[in-house]
Amino acid sequence: MTTSLGERSPLKPLAGVPRELSAMFRPHLDALAEEMIEEILAGIPEYSRPQDEEYARLVRLAVEGALRQFVDLIMDPGSSWEPVAAVYREIGWAEAREGRSLDVLQTSMRLGARVAWRRFAAESERYDISPRTLAGIAEAIFAFLDEIARAATEGYTKARAQEAGELEHRRRRLLDLLLAEPPAAPQAVADLARLAQWRVPRTVAAVVLYERERRPFSPPSLPPEVLADVNRREPCLLVPDPEGPGRGRMLESALRDWVAALGPTVRTEDAARSLRWAREALPLARRGILPSDRLIRCAEHMPALVVFKDEELVRAVAEQRLAPLKSVRPRHRERLMRTLLSCLQNGFNATEVAHRLHVHPQTVRYRLHQLEELFGERMYEPELRLELEMVLTVWLTAPPAVQSSD
Repeated sequence: MTTSLGERSPLKPLAGVPRELSAMFRPHLDALAEEMIEEILAGIPEYSRPQDEEYARLVRLAVEGALRQFVDLIMDPGSSWEPVAAVYREIGWAEAREGRSLDVLQTSMRLGARVAWRRFAAESERYDISPRTLAGIAEAIFAFLDEIARAATEGYTKARAQEAGELEHRRRRLLDLLLAEPPAAPQAVADLARLAQWRVPRTVAAVVLYERERRPFSPPSLPPEVLADVNRREPCLLVPDPEGPGRGRMLESALRDWVAALGPTVRTEDAARSLRWAREALPLARRGILPSDRLIRCAEHMPALVVFKDEELVRAVAEQRLAPLKSVRPRHRERLMRTLLSCLQNGFNATEVAHRLHVHPQTVRYRLHQLEELFGERMYEPELRLELEMVLTVWLTAPPAVQSSD
């Protein structure tokens, strides 16, 4: 079973090294530490910091601590690893905070181990150390190297996880700030955007969404420039430069498991306006009024969004404007309503309306004649045409349960 570096658990190779070697090696540790530090600083450019006294102190502490711990373990293989483990966890933490790869640290540790082995090998002749014992020392050095590398990795991983958590928290705060009403001060946005590592774009679009089905939660895979918070009560995103190349395809792919409404493109300082329209679209999609099988682009559905903005008012007006149709039996009434809506949308072009409704043009003309008898010439007046189109859109696209019955 593998144990952590802080536990009292001997390494098998160290248990095989004669304990008297601890006393032999101890007087040479200071000189060996200096040699290791010089070679590490010379061989690893990233660690060459003549002006950074604190970093130099940490490097020295790591090298000297590792050497003392190694010699102590030769004397007592069961002694605690925690002192050196804490140092190497701190080093791993510092490496992550510096933004360096863990490879740099591991290279430096291998370089230091090579120097130590070279010195131990040279001293073996002076102390008449047998080849078998020397081989045991070599095995112990590299086993020890594995353990301190594991401690450094623990610190590195913890720091990266915490850093990612801090960055994610800042990005969520930035999203809230950008979507706030009234808009936040530009300087406040710029300052938080810098901390969140987000470049403030010229334009944005908001997206609101909900999952299509109940399934194990799977957040969408989005590029880092998209601000997202899918764990809030109203999951939403903010997409920079939404008209840019590939943006639409990216959203379609990332949000395929979600019903999503994309608000109109606005200036970044107007992000809340885009959010408001996306919020209007999503309930209409859930009711089946807007298509939800793909990304809902509000800019493509503005007439429906405007008409349904005050659905109650439109329905009240519909009761008056559509009153002439009450005398027609229900099934034929709906056909006349759909014909009238299509006529209004296509400039009363019978051929185009027939194509849209999949009927013969003569059928359209017959129905149009009936509509003229019901509404009279006022049907062609511009103001009434606009009202009729609005009320028919709501009346015909709402679920049947919402429509008035005879």
